[in-house]
Amino acid sequence: MKWNNFEFHSPEFLWLLILIPLLAFWSFYSRKKDSAKLKMSSTKGFKIQGSILPKLKPLLYLLRLLALTCLIIALARPRNVAVSKKTKTNRGIDIVMAIDVSASMLAKDLQPNRLEALKRVATDFVNRRPNDRIGIVVYAGESFTQTPITSDKSIVKRTISEIKWGQLEDGTAIGMGLGSAVNRLKESEAKSKVIILLTDGVNNAGFVDPKTATELAKGNEIKVYTIGIGTNGMAPVPWARDPRTGKISFKNQPVEIDEALLKHIASETNGKYFRATNNTKLKEIYDEIDKLEKTKIEEFKYYNYSEKYRLLVFLAGIFLLLEFLLKNTLFKSFI
Repeated sequence: MKWNNFEFHSPEFLWLLILIPLLAFWSFYSRKKDSAKLKMSSTKGFKIQGSILPKLKPLLYLLRLLALTCLIIALARPRNVAVSKKTKTNRGIDIVMAIDVSASMLAKDLQPNRLEALKRVATDFVNRRPNDRIGIVVYAGESFTQTPITSDKSIVKRTISEIKWGQLEDGTAIGMGLGSAVNRLKESEAKSKVIILLTDGVNNAGFVDPKTATELAKGNEIKVYTIGIGTNGMAPVPWARDPRTGKISFKNQPVEIDEALLKHIASETNGKYFRATNNTKLKEIYDEIDKLEKTKIEEFKYYNYSEKYRLLVFLAGIFLLLEFLLKNTLFKSFI
């Protein structure tokens, strides 16, 4: 039983308040028996003086009922509760998203294309990780740290929004992308270190072997979730670019993703491999990773109680004392 910061510690005692109206009802019907009656044939010869005191005699019983009411409420222990909270986050999780920005990421099998679909989902993922630090690595034929791991989510989201094709030499250097992400995390003191590696192709560039980068991740206790993005079968991928207008033409080509390599990376680092064949599946993958990697947050509550029963006991004593004094002074001749 609470009203804002007020509560009763033992509210079950409040049921005793039912006795108050019952006692009042009993007193009303039995008070006539408390006074003696004298029948007289005539009151002539008697000087009758009117007095209000006999009519006020029920006030004595009222004071007793008020005292009993106060004692019952005091038994329920009314009190104010001040609650203070302290939240403790256990060093959180450091996450690096390694994003493929090769030309094939402009393929339109996801809408509006693979890269833009990823940027939307990645931004939503960042919004749901308020207690973690996140960094961004982009790679194509080479790799580049776009944003070191940081707790400033506005920087991370701005970085994601600015990712575009053409920043790096074209190609798919999975080993370099993974290696750069490992370098961002190897000095981290976070309780958990995670890489989300996304690609839509086969390792065909760079001087770092993906399996060597995998061993580095494993040695630094970094978990890697790998995502292969692209539909099954054929997809419209960039074919040529007009040097005068910059317009890109597309051509249907088979989707080639080295799933065996991505599964190997995930398995060796205790991560998991996913395949995103459409926008919905891509979102579901990031939702699942969000559930798999949870930061432990402990909330401590401190309670400060201010007991109010003492005032009620004091009032009950006042009412009983007042009843005793009135009963033995003003109302003594009427009892």
